[in-house]
Amino acid sequence: MTPAPSPEPIQSALLNEATGDAIQHGYFTRQGGVSDGIYRGLNVGLGSNDARDKVEENRRRVAGWFALPVERLATVHQVHSPDVVAVDAAYNGTRPAADALVTATPGVALGVLAADCGPILFADAENRVIGAAHAGWKGALTGVLENTLDAMVKIGATREKIVACLGPSISRESYEVGPEFVERFVAQNPDYIGYFTASTKPGHMMFDLPALTLDRLRAAGVRAESLGLCTYPDSERFFSYRRTTHRQEPDYGRQISAIAIMEI
Repeated sequence: MTPAPSPEPIQSALLNEATGDAIQHGYFTRQGGVSDGIYRGLNVGLGSNDARDKVEENRRRVAGWFALPVERLATVHQVHSPDVVAVDAAYNGTRPAADALVTATPGVALGVLAADCGPILFADAENRVIGAAHAGWKGALTGVLENTLDAMVKIGATREKIVACLGPSISRESYEVGPEFVERFVAQNPDYIGYFTASTKPGHMMFDLPALTLDRLRAAGVRAESLGLCTYPDSERFFSYRRTTHRQEPDYGRQISAIAIMEI
């Protein structure tokens, strides 16, 4: 049997420029894993119905890219909340219900999973503080991005020193929503109608989640960029919940985005 290739994550030019060798990060694709079938590749979703041993091996490969044991890959049980967990040297592998993590501890990789929602990685290289957030529409709307920044500042970051990058997520061109979805956003802020454009389906609109994410990050006072990659059309590189739903497949995998402070 030909061994699976090693993971080769995508990286952010902004994060690389700001952090140098002090902090490592990667937006992992499907490439480099051992899962097969509809989960083919690097499925790290413990909540999927993929074989548990394969998911655990995929997680080991992600941790190994950072030269860390899998026990030092910190993730959460994501529930589309605005909640953030601070991780320190006592991290024991638990997965509390939350959608973001922060740490000032070297040698721990913070990871968030996604399959259309936005994975955002944060770094303040000067103060050696990092964060990772999972932001779908609900998390972005209810404050998970701002809460992650606040949590980073609480453990030593300086807001003006933080940079952030949005990884592969569903784009406006692939995100059709109904009228009740639009009403929810406009009820919070009438200006949010600007994130919606007309759809070919009567009564529906196309939603620009990446634009909302970037605007809220920048409004919160940090430099931010997007990789500009859409998960929906690129089945070779990315899992997509919406694509799976449209194809009427029984389940879907999740890719991971992760960041770690390197040991000095």
